[in-house]
Amino acid sequence: MRFMALAFAVVLFIVPAAAQENAPPAAEAAAPAGDAAPETQLPAAITNPDIPDSELKLRLVPLTKQELAEAAAAWLGIVKSKTEAVSEAMIAVAAADGSPTDVQRERVTTLTAERKALFDNYADVIRAWELKGGDPDAVAEYKAYQSAIFIDEVRTSDFKTLLNRALEWLTSADGGVELGLDIIIIVIAIAALLVVAQMVRRTAGRAIGRVPNLSKLLQAFLLVVVYWATIAIGLMVVLSALGVDISPLFAVVGGASFILAFALQDTLGNLAAGLMIMINRPFDEGDYVDIGGTAGTVQKMNIVSTTVTTPDNQIILVPNGKVWGNIITNVTGSTTRRVDFVFGISYSDSVEKAQSLLEAIVAEHPLILSEPAPVVRVNALNESSVDFIVRPWTRGEDYWTVYWDITRAVKERFDEAGISIPFPQRDIHVHQASASNSLAAE
Repeated sequence: MRFMALAFAVVLFIVPAAAQENAPPAAEAAAPAGDAAPETQLPAAITNPDIPDSELKLRLVPLTKQELAEAAAAWLGIVKSKTEAVSEAMIAVAAADGSPTDVQRERVTTLTAERKALFDNYADVIRAWELKGGDPDAVAEYKAYQSAIFIDEVRTSDFKTLLNRALEWLTSADGGVELGLDIIIIVIAIAALLVVAQMVRRTAGRAIGRVPNLSKLLQAFLLVVVYWATIAIGLMVVLSALGVDISPLFAVVGGASFILAFALQDTLGNLAAGLMIMINRPFDEGDYVDIGGTAGTVQKMNIVSTTVTTPDNQIILVPNGKVWGNIITNVTGSTTRRVDFVFGISYSDSVEKAQSLLEAIVAEHPLILSEPAPVVRVNALNESSVDFIVRPWTRGEDYWTVYWDITRAVKERFDEAGISIPFPQRDIHVHQASASNSLAAE
């Protein structure tokens, strides 16, 4: 329990710590060199220590850079004065011969809570000054002053004082309670965003489905983009509504993108190839393709890879860079396909009879199309056979049915008609030499 309380205290007082330098001298802080300007008359409400944070933010909007620099110096004096009071109270606790009273500790906690409200206003002034072009070095000095105070006080406070301060922060309306409410709101918002994003994706899917000539691959990609874009935009809106400054997030994303562009060159190449495939549509889901020797049915595709299932049910993952950089044969891309056969008959068989029989077999099959018309012709005179080519057309999904049916039918009908299908054969003639010739040779 003690270690948990100490952790709370450290989180409370060290979160803003971006630099651990000593506090700048008051004279230097009050007059940063980068923003020196003639002194102006600030509205009294700007430097009122009791001004609510929400009101101060609104009053800071019209101020110029020079006015904000003066406001920052004024608020530095305010928080410095309160910090001196906190330090005096801490000195009293430390000088109490090792047994400080609860009243003394409570005073430290109370003063620290009051100073926290002042430091919140102080941070608002510094942020507004920075956004309007305040000198970066001077702004950094003001921020370092706040960080240095928190770090030094945590380092010099005893455990019980830290525990009291942590508990005070946890139970305060603008401390732990506010943080807890923010976390609850963010969790609820994320859950709601997931539901809303799903609804948006469903609506977008119906709209995209009405667009003609749009591949399933591109539709799936667009729906993924819509889904995550909805979540990202929704989160930014929620964080902005909670008062979180999301502008640094864009800078972080930009810097990270620049670094990742070098680290993930191959992946980015696959991504670009995936976009080209989706736009040019060389194939779609369910098509049977041959990609550089890898043949199979396109099962699915994402932005970086294509999944192909082979006829024997092997699953092959092909990077899109390899797909787009190879020769792509879309076997089922057309609605109709030509089935090519070669049948041979013996030289002793009737060519006319065989052709009539082949034409009849093709004409009788219900899955063969009449247009384009089938082709049955004598194609070649081979060493041991007269070869016919048979080229009927059918729908793409009926290709193998037609192939297997015609092959079987030709064998059965040729056998019934007495037409032979020759196989390669050679005649070997053996000549035996006479006995006298053998003796003479000896």
